[in-house]
Amino acid sequence: MTSADLRPAPAPHQRTAPPALLGRDSAAAYRGLVADVADRIAARFAAVERPWTGAAPAALAPSIAAVDLDRPLESFEAAFDEVGALYLDDAVWFHHPRYLAHLNCPVALPAVAAETVLAAVNTSVDTWDQSAGGTLIEQRLVEWTAQRLGLGPDADGVFTSGGTQSNLQALLLARDEAVEAQQLKHEVEHGTPLRGVEVLPRLRFFASPHSHFSVVKAARLLGLGEDAVVTVPADDWFRMNPAALDAAIETCREQGNVPAAIVATAGTTDFGSVDPLAPVAEIAAAHRVWLHVDAAYGCGLLVSLEHRALLAGVEAADSVTVDYHKSFFQPVSSSALLVRDRAALRHVTHHADYLNPAEGALPNQVDKSLQTTRRFDALKLWMTLRTLGPDAIGAMFDRVCALADETWDWLASDPRFEVAAPPSQLSTVLFRLAGADDATHRRAREALAASGEGMVAATRVEGRIALKLTLLNPETALDDVVPVLEALARHGKTAQEAV
Repeated sequence: MTSADLRPAPAPHQRTAPPALLGRDSAAAYRGLVADVADRIAARFAAVERPWTGAAPAALAPSIAAVDLDRPLESFEAAFDEVGALYLDDAVWFHHPRYLAHLNCPVALPAVAAETVLAAVNTSVDTWDQSAGGTLIEQRLVEWTAQRLGLGPDADGVFTSGGTQSNLQALLLARDEAVEAQQLKHEVEHGTPLRGVEVLPRLRFFASPHSHFSVVKAARLLGLGEDAVVTVPADDWFRMNPAALDAAIETCREQGNVPAAIVATAGTTDFGSVDPLAPVAEIAAAHRVWLHVDAAYGCGLLVSLEHRALLAGVEAADSVTVDYHKSFFQPVSSSALLVRDRAALRHVTHHADYLNPAEGALPNQVDKSLQTTRRFDALKLWMTLRTLGPDAIGAMFDRVCALADETWDWLASDPRFEVAAPPSQLSTVLFRLAGADDATHRRAREALAASGEGMVAATRVEGRIALKLTLLNPETALDDVVPVLEALARHGKTAQEAV
């Protein structure tokens, strides 16, 4: 059998179609498509009047399910029109000043332009021979971030898909460092080797009750189980209690278990609280435990002109998560994991002969990453820094923090509301409708979203539902927030009267 025998028979003659692939001969078609899409999206942005339509799954699902994906439409324009009806008409617009719900930000224009480059060139930043300059740009941004963190000359890192992946990789490194330390200790004390699987059941991570859910998820994925995460009590400002952390580590050792990592949070999702990093770092050093700082939300403090001091102590961390697609105003996805000692990244390195052979001398980012194929997301941040500069980004982050303070004061002064948490260290605000139960809060929030008047989130504080504003739009002002609060009060009153 020859190679020709393995090839399929040629397809019958088909109608002439526009170019399907981007290349030299389709440059003009590419220019036209991108310009057309830009015009259409620009028109959408100009016409947006509310953050969302409030569409329910039952309303959208039938139209999408009815699409026959085996039968293409007659043109790209027709396909885009279809996407408009199925997606854009009911998209959630994070740039709208009354979108106040989750940790989603409006995005910097230079980063959006960079996305066009990423998609067209389609670089994969895993090996040098696939990315070249892209590799060096990512490494330079990692170096710049590590310098801002103060991690020292041996620091390194890699871009990731988001905080969940960054936290997972950090805790994987912490796990394997702890396993190696226990194996070495056992061999010194007993002269016999110890298998890693014998250590795993005794490993423990320490985090506050307000740390990101990805910490527990990582423990499960790493084979340790959810019980491996020890919850350390927090103070009245929802920050980890250092004395309680120290006691928890002592108890862990007394029980014959192994403290593997402390997870401190610089910007909790619900409260915007920053754990006391310097005291926590001292405890980590005293007990020789890996310190990971989850600064996915709070990484904007790295460029803040007013609040950088909140990160004091982060320079002692062994690893740090940063989410540029939160407080650096980057499009999803753009995150990174930084480590103090690049040698720790060996725990995720695997050499494949076809990709990154062990004898190779070229810089390959795949040696540091959980991913193989990976977008050149670093270009977005590069273009933003080179166009706007870090001070401009920091000023935007400072504005949303100031808006949170203004909003908290407004709520505290209005008898229709009650604040559900102290003022945030970052840009979240938690509150309730005065005298309302959980059901009323749910109905008021749903009615607000359905009306298009605004969007807010919800969580629980001390067992009760609280409404949450996550302020990440520097163009939002108190004059944008107050009408949303007024609408919530009105919807809450309607909900109570209907009972």
